Amino acid sequence: MAPSPAVEVAVLTDGLARVESALVDAVRSDDPGLTEIAVHLIRAGGKRQRPAFALAASMTAASRATAARTDVVLGGTACELVHIGSLYHDDVMDEAETRRTVASVNALWGNHRAILAGDFLLAKASEIAAGISMEVAQLLAATIGRLCAGQLSEARDAYDVDRTEARYLRSIADKTAAMFSTSCRIGALVGGLDRADVDALTAFGESYGIAFQIIDDVLDVVATDEELGKPAGHDLIEGTYTLPVLRALAGPDGDSLRGMLGAPLDDAGRLAAREVVRADPAVASAIATAAEHAEQAVDALGPLASTEAGAWLTSTAHALLHRVSHATGVQ
Repeated sequence: MAPSPAVEVAVLTDGLARVESALVDAVRSDDPGLTEIAVHLIRAGGKRQRPAFALAASMTAASRATAARTDVVLGGTACELVHIGSLYHDDVMDEAETRRTVASVNALWGNHRAILAGDFLLAKASEIAAGISMEVAQLLAATIGRLCAGQLSEARDAYDVDRTEARYLRSIADKTAAMFSTSCRIGALVGGLDRADVDALTAFGESYGIAFQIIDDVLDVVATDEELGKPAGHDLIEGTYTLPVLRALAGPDGDSLRGMLGAPLDDAGRLAAREVVRADPAVASAIATAAEHAEQAVDALGPLASTEAGAWLTSTAHALLHRVSHATGVQ
């Protein structure tokens, strides 16, 4: 992930290059086949937001950011390995054929190998975390548990047109926000920040993660396949009814939308349902909710926002809204 254009921090770019090398080193195995599968999505790239947050969090105590310590780089690497491992599992559950513009692991090697490779990545992340400290290892283990809980909650609510916003928010807090908050917390802990600042950065990551997922869910409804790098409207096909959909179900055309949902959709049904949601004030309403959480994230930083790394985190939170405004025209 390149630093935000609003606030460029050179040491973050350097730190992320070190993370990239550490990711590849971490998944080398005596079994060349396992190494090939494990490195597949790492080689495909990605924004690397979670390790970037770990690096930035570790630097927020000083007015000027300095090069990340090796254990901070390793903490960020562990977070990214958990994230990538979870993607291997997600793609099996979703029967996804692509990920990050390349063929998914399950499409290339089958579900069994994809699941085992995902487990391998989680194991490597845990091994790295245990080498940093017991607290980091316990935190990462608890976060993996939250990821599982969030995914199970989402699966339980599949095709449920009566899914509540509270259930939706709980699910995204576990499946998405948990990893962002943990990345920030690990960076802050390993960086030696005091407990008040560790907690502030943890709160930043949690609120940011909720805003991030809401924006991602809005884009699934309104953006094109090319903008997303994956098929648009996939959540509707899978029966994952997200915030803009839930609010559209409560809107003026809710009865019409309800008649379309509740069961798997063909392509024509997906397009029709997307059009109903896109035309509803629910999209703007969901963006406004994301903006509230993004501001909560910035507010949580308090005085840390004035440091160089804190300013980068702030600009990253604000950039979420620019991402969605390009696709929707909603400011």
